[in-house]
Amino acid sequence: MSAAFRSMARGMVQMAALAALSLSALSVTLSPVLAQNMFAPVAYVNDKVVTRYELTQRVALLRVLGGAASEKDALDALIDERLKAEAAARVGLRITDEQIAQGIQEFAARGQLKPEQFLSLMAKNGVSAQTVRDFLSTGLIWRDYARGRFGAKAQVSDSEIDRALQNNGPSGGLRVLLSELFLPARTPEETAKSEALVKEIAANPTISNFAAAAAKYSVAPSREKSGRMDWVAVGDLPPPLRAAVITLKPGEMTAPLSTGNAIGVFQLRQIAETDVATPNADAIEYAAYYIAGGRSEAALKRAAQVKASVDTCDDLYGIAKDEPETVLQIDTLPVKDIPNDVAIELSKLDPGEVSTALTRADGQTLVFLMMCGRSYEANDSADRDQIRQQLLSQRIGALADSFVAELRADATIVIP
Repeated sequence: MSAAFRSMARGMVQMAALAALSLSALSVTLSPVLAQNMFAPVAYVNDKVVTRYELTQRVALLRVLGGAASEKDALDALIDERLKAEAAARVGLRITDEQIAQGIQEFAARGQLKPEQFLSLMAKNGVSAQTVRDFLSTGLIWRDYARGRFGAKAQVSDSEIDRALQNNGPSGGLRVLLSELFLPARTPEETAKSEALVKEIAANPTISNFAAAAAKYSVAPSREKSGRMDWVAVGDLPPPLRAAVITLKPGEMTAPLSTGNAIGVFQLRQIAETDVATPNADAIEYAAYYIAGGRSEAALKRAAQVKASVDTCDDLYGIAKDEPETVLQIDTLPVKDIPNDVAIELSKLDPGEVSTALTRADGQTLVFLMMCGRSYEANDSADRDQIRQQLLSQRIGALADSFVAELRADATIVIP
């Protein structure tokens, strides 16, 4: 099962609450002109078309499931699904009605619903049963395709299992030295260009070449240090990066990780054992104080003033007391629910430390990000077979995601 599919499945537990925020049902009779507009192309993917109706349906589906609901995210997902379907069709993969029915049943059960209740909820929120079937069908077919294509390449060694157990166990842990490189991905064209550049870097990923590329191309402030990060405990990394890093050898790169408006790649420079256990971070409390002006001199000066005035996250309440409530956000969230770019920055921080690497509103707002504290999972023991399957699934997922990026870079994609 792909990461995107698992993410959507987890959202099912929130469906009942989200149903109250229903969208307008598409039950009205459409005029011929409106119907024509709804089925107008919004993207061409090789010789396939994505229609306005499909895009509208996907946005509605994502909103019911509690996921991202922007048209850009929905269109990107539909484009990727066209490419996945093409790849699966080339090897003759098909899905049966029985498999789709089973998928709907399993998906509905995650929200403690029966299949007919699940489909009825979707219908009330303007999502057709066929849209649900298409969504699940693509996920099921791609899962089988990824296992068949990448299963042999994704073998997990005993030493990797030992490393994972050490990371989770009470006897000690691991810390890593990473380098990071972030490239812009605000539009499909920009994303394709950045993905092509990543492929060029990956063709000769020496530590010196990666550093030179980070200094030249990265849009992150760490470009001033050629992308080099300080030591970080593996357990403090966000789950997607943690899963990727644990299988790397020094000098190797991760597959691209999306952070919304950018894609990031990481290179492992060094790994070291520690005497202190490094369990996985379970939840993080953090503060985000938003400063107008992006990375302007005035905004950075304001951030420096705030940093000098606060020692803890609670101190930010005093800083923001005369400002709109929206300028300060203090949350405690499961690590998996924290946006990737925020989670990556937080992994570099200890409680009380600050990052000003991120922006919002297309670069017009500076994020003053402060780590408040972490809680950790209790991992007293772990089964080797379970760890093997987890690592195998993570590796297949990473290989499959990288393959989709290649398909996208090689495809003819036109967005009218």
